[in-house]
Amino acid sequence: MNNGRVAITVGAPQLIALDVDGTLLETGASVSPRVRAAVLAAAASGAHVVIATGRTLVATRQVVGELGLSAGHVICSNGAVRADLATWAPLDVHTFDPKAAAVVLRSLFPEMVLAVEKVGVGVWATDFFPGSIRGGEFHLVTDEQLVAEPTARLSGWWPAGDLDQMIARMAEVDLPDAGWIQGDNEPWLVATKPGVSKSAALERLRRQLGVPREATLAIGDGYNDVDMIEWAARSVAMGNAVPEVKAAADEVTAEVSADGVAQVLERWFTP
Repeated sequence: MNNGRVAITVGAPQLIALDVDGTLLETGASVSPRVRAAVLAAAASGAHVVIATGRTLVATRQVVGELGLSAGHVICSNGAVRADLATWAPLDVHTFDPKAAAVVLRSLFPEMVLAVEKVGVGVWATDFFPGSIRGGEFHLVTDEQLVAEPTARLSGWWPAGDLDQMIARMAEVDLPDAGWIQGDNEPWLVATKPGVSKSAALERLRRQLGVPREATLAIGDGYNDVDMIEWAARSVAMGNAVPEVKAAADEVTAEVSADGVAQVLERWFTP
């Protein structure tokens, strides 16, 4: 459904926002040859292919390398960081003071592993967590060391509980100085500066590039993609997407295991 968004044009999209995990690839797997070819064909046509992910900047770089993209933009940490693909230099970084949020999370979840992003460098964390080593530096630190500086992203993984339990506890409090988004299946959350989102970052970029609103396309699968799906003129949910993304999207493509992204892009772009 379009939900009152801008009318869809019949032409090829000029700005294509693509999530990573669950969209371009299965977490822990590589980008398939078909998806890679479709993404490169879109970029070669002149479309602005924008990787929009919850991953850190360092963790995103590996995926971009697999895709073979050498120019353009990446939006990382759910909109908190935007970088130039040609140089990997951060262009926009939205940070917040994580101290108060970390105190609340620690009181709610004593066993929670907390981590902050050091943009372009790596991750500082209170313990190891799934996917903790994704390139860049990784340092184990105390809670005090963790929150010593502003960060673009504070993440938490709760090994002692499940996602529903985590959401129920979080409903009892307001996370100070931060907004947060839950994980899709695991007891994860990612906190960022209030107002930060993929859609806000994409809208700033769209205006900078001069792309008409009606020429935007977004494809995603997770809770952190809902706002991006609602923002785009044409939006597609992956077959494996959470119900909220499917409800917000104009259509549903195949699952990531069946190259759903490629099936969409191949309508306009021939590898």
